[in-house]
Amino acid sequence: MKFTALQIAEILEGDIIGNPDVKVSKLSKIEEGTEGSLTFLANPKYKSHIYSTKASITIVNKTFEAEHAITTTLIKVDDAYKSFSRLLEYYNQVKLNKFGIEQPSHISKTTKHGEDVYIGAFTYIGENVTIGNNVKIFPNCYIGDNVKIDDNTVLFAGAKVYSECVIGKNCVINSGAIIGADGFGFSANEKGEYAKVPQTGNVILEDFVDIGAATTIDRATLGSTIIRKGVKLDNQIQVAHNVEIGKNTVIAAQTGIAGSTKIGENCIIGGQVGIVGHIIIGNNVKIQAQSGIGRNIKDDEVLQGSPAFAYADYNKSYVYFKNLPKIMKEINKIDKIDKKVNGNS
Repeated sequence: MKFTALQIAEILEGDIIGNPDVKVSKLSKIEEGTEGSLTFLANPKYKSHIYSTKASITIVNKTFEAEHAITTTLIKVDDAYKSFSRLLEYYNQVKLNKFGIEQPSHISKTTKHGEDVYIGAFTYIGENVTIGNNVKIFPNCYIGDNVKIDDNTVLFAGAKVYSECVIGKNCVINSGAIIGADGFGFSANEKGEYAKVPQTGNVILEDFVDIGAATTIDRATLGSTIIRKGVKLDNQIQVAHNVEIGKNTVIAAQTGIAGSTKIGENCIIGGQVGIVGHIIIGNNVKIQAQSGIGRNIKDDEVLQGSPAFAYADYNKSYVYFKNLPKIMKEINKIDKIDKKVNGNS
């Protein structure tokens, strides 16, 4: 897919300095630019590369003035970084703008779908599924019975949505993600043998939710596991049954959240965080990577450690911990001096 400088300038509402007909078909870093590629210059420390880049088109700020000869065509905009991000989003939309139903695929006769949908080959769609407008379901996906998927949502190849789950508008579910698997519910008898507790609930993803590759969100035992509007989950995250994650919270990879925990709004949770079940985490909480959370957390707390405690206290404590051998050496010296003094008194 090729774009001319003129087309790009129209999308970004920018000004062209150079050849408006030059075409690009790929993206590149400015220092790695090649003929036919598009790049951008936003950070001043990369300014020298604009005079040597082979990129055909470079997006720059309107304040940029060339000090030497350049060969790349410039598109001047108010904010080069934001404009390049906007262009990436546009490019992604065009790239993913597929339509139609590929074969072989299985779509139940009771399925209802809107306009401009794409259903990739080897996809299975169960009974009484409702699919909104402009939904893109890439190959090898599984959609269970009674699932609802709202407008403009994308499921990438190999995503699985189990029965009864509800997916909102403008969601992204990446490859290998599983929505609605059974929660980890078992009860032990007097012999220590475990019997499965039926997981009869579902998962609800509200609008503008992103789910990373190979992330699993378990269905509720009763009721719903709920991921609120605007939540962004990274790859390989485990969300257990009956968890609720508040709107606009972001969670990094390999975090695990045990059952029935409630996480508030606008939280930022680092990678490899472990969170126990049946606790409440407030709004605007920040949890550093590899922390262990075993208690209720109030609004606005910043935590680190395992078990986690106040971030500032953790950093102070870590300084002492790091120097503990030296500190103990000094303590031993003082102890020896004290014994010698007391022994001679």
